[in-house]
Parts: sequence; structure tokens; C-alpha cells
Amino acid sequence: MNKLLFLLLAMAPVDHIIKDFYHHHQYILVAAHRADHGVYAENSLPAIQTAIDKGIDIIEIDVRETKDGVLVLMHDEGIDKKTDGHGKVADMTFSELQALHLKREGVVTKERIPSFRQALEMARGKIMIDIDFKADTKSAMLATCKMVKDMGMEKQVLFFVYDYKDADLVRAIDPDIPVMPRVHNAAETMAVVKQGRYPILHGDDGCYTDSLMQVVRKANMRVWMNALGDYDDLGEQGFDSLLQKKQINVIQTDKPEELLAYLRKKGLHR
Repeated sequence: MNKLLFLLLAMAPVDHIIKDFYHHHQYILVAAHRADHGVYAENSLPAIQTAIDKGIDIIEIDVRETKDGVLVLMHDEGIDKKTDGHGKVADMTFSELQALHLKREGVVTKERIPSFRQALEMARGKIMIDIDFKADTKSAMLATCKMVKDMGMEKQVLFFVYDYKDADLVRAIDPDIPVMPRVHNAAETMAVVKQGRYPILHGDDGCYTDSLMQVVRKANMRVWMNALGDYDDLGEQGFDSLLQKKQINVIQTDKPEELLAYLRKKGLHR
């Protein structure tokens, strides 16, 4: 066996994704919104495992903090819509949340609310993670970054911030954790580019122009956009429309399997 083949076989699945993320910007990567929840409840361990099994590049997960300081996956501040319980994540202990079951499209499932640690353990070495940090405290941010570092997963994650000015908070905690700032207009986009600190930015339809995002790409940053909603609902026609924005090279979707098959058919994915 030659040395190159040996090294390729020795690489963990996520290593190939990380290599594509940083070095093969011609590929469009697929991010599963709240993990792959086509069959299982969103932000659940089975939804994460399904994304891994299908060869999806990135999972997006929402992180909140319980009353007793445990980091858990939950999109909403309240649990009423997503579980068979009532109340707010921040007002309940992890033990209390574990007594509940997640819902999918209003139907109660067997799945339970996972901890952030459980999600990291399942994903380690297998898939990149977009951390949509929704907790309210700096202590929770510190705990989130520490857990990532303690598990040696800095290269495997992206820490998403809604305001690019908040990126400095994450970088002050751990400069090795890549941050993905969201931009809403041309001024914010150029501010992020000038800082030169990020491997990727999260753009919006309202601020996207090919010329502006060309500047981003020339700065060796990826451009993340969402297919959520209308684009996803239209299937391949919607994906065709989204890819008229020619500088996009990460797409977040509620239909990751369909998008991955579409991109591979077009020769736009490994």
C-alpha cells in the first residue's frame, strides 16, 4: 500500500470534510438544519446519526443552558412546541427535561432532549458542527467552548454568532474555535472581510450580490446561505434558483439528502 493511500484510509470521515471546507472551495457543502429531521425529531441524537450515515457535511444544532448549568440541544426558549412538557429550558433542570419526550411535527416521539456533550460525542470524528448558540450567559459560552476544547474538536466546529461584533467574545475565550458571523448588509460584510479572522460568513438574501460575495471568496472565506423555506419547498427548481447566487458554497437546508444528491449530480460535491 502506498503512503498516500494509507494516509487517506487513516483519515477520519470528518477529516475529508474539513479538508474540503478549507481547501476545496469549489465544492458546495451541505448543512443539515437542526440535524437531519426528515424522520426523527430535530436536534435529537437519531437526527444527528442519520446525517452522519448519509454523508452530510455539517449539522446545525441549537445550544441552550438548563437551570442547573447543563448545555442541551433545543431551538426554542420554551419547550411547549418541541416536547410533551411545558416551561422554559432555563427554568428547568436537566433531570426534569430528561423526563420529557421530543415532538416531531406535533407528534410525541421516543427521543429525549440530548445534552450538548452527547451530541459532541456522537459527532466526534464524523461530521462538522455548526453551533447555533442560544444560551444567554457568558458562563454558558465559556462552558460551550471549554467542552469543545476538552474533546479536541476545535477544527470540527463553527461557532455561529448573530452579530459579527460578538465574535470577539468567542475568540477571547478560545481563538482556536472558528467563528461564523452573520452579516445583514454590505457594510457588515466588508467589516468582516477586513478583520480577516473567519473561514466563513453567513449571508442573507437581502445582502447578497455576486460582486460583494466575490470579495468574500477572494478573502478565502466560504459563503453560507440558507435554502430554508421557499428554496427547499421547490426542490431541484429551488436549488437551481439558489445557485444563481454563484458565490455560495455552503447551503443550510431542511432537505439535506435531496440537496446532496442534487449537488453530486451537478458535480458540485465530492
